[in-house]
Amino acid sequence: MRKKVTKAVFPVAGLGTRFLPATKSVPKEIMTLVDRPLIQYAIDEARAAGIEDFIFITARGKTALADYFDRSSELESALKASGKDHLLEVLKTTNMESGTIAYMRQHKALGLGHAVWCARRLIGNEPFAVMLPDDIIASEKPCLQQMVEAYEETGGSMIAAMEVPDDKVSSYGILDVESENGPVVKAKGMVEKPAKGTQPSNLAAIGRYILTPKVLKNLDKVKKGAGGEIQLTDAIAMEIEKGRDVFGYKFEGRRYDCGSKAGYLQATVAFALQNEELGGEFREYLQSVVANDWVAQ
Repeated sequence: MRKKVTKAVFPVAGLGTRFLPATKSVPKEIMTLVDRPLIQYAIDEARAAGIEDFIFITARGKTALADYFDRSSELESALKASGKDHLLEVLKTTNMESGTIAYMRQHKALGLGHAVWCARRLIGNEPFAVMLPDDIIASEKPCLQQMVEAYEETGGSMIAAMEVPDDKVSSYGILDVESENGPVVKAKGMVEKPAKGTQPSNLAAIGRYILTPKVLKNLDKVKKGAGGEIQLTDAIAMEIEKGRDVFGYKFEGRRYDCGSKAGYLQATVAFALQNEELGGEFREYLQSVVANDWVAQ
């Protein structure tokens, strides 16, 4: 019987330099998207997929991230005393039970592959998910839940995938596709950040993975690749070379790259428009901005 995916790794050790000066004192992962920090979207998605153990790969200066998941007894008491039961329930969704969350330091910035490798002792011999909080995916059924359901049928390793334009392929790991079966594609190879015109397809790896523990063993052997970093893509490609199954999953939903300023702003607009409390007023405001060509001075 195939083991369930109950552990997830969240690489959050990056400095967030594209958002300076905001990230000088605030970790990028707790920057707010409408009314929730980016990391909360990832946690909620993971919970919906059945994840029970949450492993954060952090770095110096990320204590605010750990504090976010602690209970705030004083705040809870104040909300209860004020009769703000709705806000109290919202606050409870940010709490993590003791023993369900772990923090590992990535002492050197050696890339995504190295960050995942740091979790090897906590993963053990189980399949696990990797979630990049920068990638926010709006969908009716959470993306990782879609993938877990597909993984239960296929096994192997699985990568969330989407088509990207030719001029964007050099920013992604790209799948070389052997066959397709609905949203599931079998990969016969992967290339990290290929030069435009050399890519085997336009199907790009996005920040959701379900991986076998064998990938961690591959990371023991992987040398520095694109950008002088240890690439997770290279370790996954080794699975294919060894004859083990790797699949891409073309998820339903829209992905926002909140690792870039433009993507973060696009996500803010999209999520604000669908917010029950804010959507109507915000839509009217946007229409006024467009009609009157207003800009901040």
